[in-house]
Amino acid sequence: MKARERKRARMVEKFAEKRAKLKAAGDFQALARLPKNSSKIRLHNRCSITGRPKGYIRDFGISRIQFREMANNGLIPGVRKASW
Repeated sequence: MKARERKRARMVEKFAEKRAKLKAAGDFQALARLPKNSSKIRLHNRCSITGRPKGYIRDFGISRIQFREMANNGLIPGVRKASW
């Protein structure tokens, strides 16, 4: 799944300029002929370590489980477990 997401991200980047031009021109038939995976809407955030699609924390690019594990081990600078 991680490889598939990377492939989609490359396609989005490759066709971004072409898609923008076609949208601006209003040529929706030509837009429909482009690969489906070149649409930005098909991208999904995934954990960069495990590939987990749910519980993703944008600021760090990892899932909540990996975040907690790394924070407890002191691997994320500036993040401490709260205690009061």
